[in-house]
Amino acid sequence: MAHDHPHHHDHDHSSHGPGHNHTHPDHLHSHMHPEDQAADIQVLATQFIDGFLQAKDKSSYLKLAGVPFERPSRTGAKALKLIDVELKTEWQVGTASPSFGSRELSYLPFPGEMVTERTNMSLVYVSMDEKSTLDLRDFLYQRKKDLDK
Repeated sequence: MAHDHPHHHDHDHSSHGPGHNHTHPDHLHSHMHPEDQAADIQVLATQFIDGFLQAKDKSSYLKLAGVPFERPSRTGAKALKLIDVELKTEWQVGTASPSFGSRELSYLPFPGEMVTERTNMSLVYVSMDEKSTLDLRDFLYQRKKDLDK
């Protein structure tokens, strides 16, 4: 959901018109609440994973999506190489939360129709000295942030 409020950005605020939209026509934007942004990223991740699963040429799909096949290492000494794409599927069959005034959890198992499936993807990079896993949602968030600049 769009909103107007004062906050930090990596660009000049002197060209802003009313609210938060810029006065020059080539740069109009609003901002989403964090929970809406997370939901947006989750939708993108779901579509990305569906496309990846259906792609006949997985490497080309990743290249077209802008997934880097090399990333800097923590030390910057040697580049990490993309070697694996991991998919992990989970089913949420219930929920648990702290009980009021107790150390016990309040547990609610879901009836069958409420059980939900979640699939996530991770990109695995390695070098001789290091292994790094990049969550797809983190990649998409950064990509979206870079495109919104």
